[in-house]
Amino acid sequence: MAMEGKAESLTLTERIRVNGVPTESSLASNGTLRWKGSDGGERCLTVESEVLGFEAEGLRITVRAFVGAFKGVSCGGGSFGKRTRRDYVLELPTEEAAIRWSERLRDCINSLGRPKMLFIIVNPFGGKKCGRTIFHNEVKPLLAAADIPYTMQETKHQLHAQEIAYSLDLLKYDGIVCVSGDGVLVEVLNGLLQREDWDAAIKVPLGIIPAGSGNGMAKSLLDSVGDLYSVCNATFAVIRGYKRSLDITTVLQGEMKFFSILMLTWGLVADIDIESEKYRWMGSARFDFYSLLRVMNLRRYHGHVQFVPAPGYESYGEPVKQDSSCMGKTILTEQGQINNAKVQSCGYLGPVASLDGLEWRSIDGPFVSVWINNVPWAGEDAMLAPEAKFSDGCLDAVIIRECPKSALLALMLKMSDGSYVKSPYVTYLKIRVMLKRNNCWRDLHLMENGIIFVASC
Repeated sequence: MAMEGKAESLTLTERIRVNGVPTESSLASNGTLRWKGSDGGERCLTVESEVLGFEAEGLRITVRAFVGAFKGVSCGGGSFGKRTRRDYVLELPTEEAAIRWSERLRDCINSLGRPKMLFIIVNPFGGKKCGRTIFHNEVKPLLAAADIPYTMQETKHQLHAQEIAYSLDLLKYDGIVCVSGDGVLVEVLNGLLQREDWDAAIKVPLGIIPAGSGNGMAKSLLDSVGDLYSVCNATFAVIRGYKRSLDITTVLQGEMKFFSILMLTWGLVADIDIESEKYRWMGSARFDFYSLLRVMNLRRYHGHVQFVPAPGYESYGEPVKQDSSCMGKTILTEQGQINNAKVQSCGYLGPVASLDGLEWRSIDGPFVSVWINNVPWAGEDAMLAPEAKFSDGCLDAVIIRECPKSALLALMLKMSDGSYVKSPYVTYLKIRVMLKRNNCWRDLHLMENGIIFVASC
């Protein structure tokens, strides 16, 4: 009982005006503001999940909020799926009360671990080339309302974001935010992992605000917390400072090494992604448009994939004895070094692992498409890996075998909710390592003789 009394004493209570209406109001120590509406119903506002910032002037405190579109009916009413900007003007009776309430609001916001300084990379060329407009019209106003300063830089060419991340003074910032599609986020990741201080650099939080053709990471992150996919919701997620771990995939392709966090593809999906570049002006619609063209002129992809299955997926494929002769020139030693591969001497070298003793399985083609995913969504309307987790140490592999065009079109129509994986032409499994070997150089896009390791950094 004593503890309850103490908790109550920490709640500030006053008769104030909220948006001009006199009402009894309270501000709890956890940042929950409550008051009575003109209809007698209770209203509330939570600092942690709804407040951007506030401004105090004399007896007035203007609380800048980002609330559910139907907020205001009752406390907790309405979904946060769709939000809108709204200000709440509090008029306190005395200057002392205004100071107390301002200090309470400030303490609550400061306790949330929100970023205090951001570095923002804007890609003005991605998608429909709206990155600059999206930043100035939607992102910038929310950052200003939250009193979060930032440094903004636009990319000028391909891999520019990677160069920026490689040389950025990270001590000045609490996070790097990409206003772009997924490609710039991957560039930033690779730039950070190429630094000599990569182990510290990779701890800097990365944010993504969708402004490209493919926005799978932003969609996956927002969907994981039940939020509606939108630029504003993604920006608010950055402001709130929520963080979650994400697996990093090390990819070896011949003599090259790079890192991935979204997905890797071979076959139909890779063709659609690469060959639709000339339709980039269409935004994300280019993928739907070119998918139809490519299905009508379907190719067969010959080869086989070898993989180490995750626990529970050992029955997929056929057993195969793996040795160094079939691994080509890209073999990862127990020290994490790559034999005969030209890689940088500094930066992250990849996970410490050995290929010896692994239980390999194999699936032979011909295939329509092979892709591996780290997160559920590959785009805002394509859930390619419905069972994918952000940091489970595994990749979700999706293999589409050769099938009639009509069946392929039917399963592609079901990609929006992930139900396509139930098709008899689709093999879906979790893996820890994959090797793709191809018999036809014409079809190479990404992973020839590639070894993919998953490690949580």
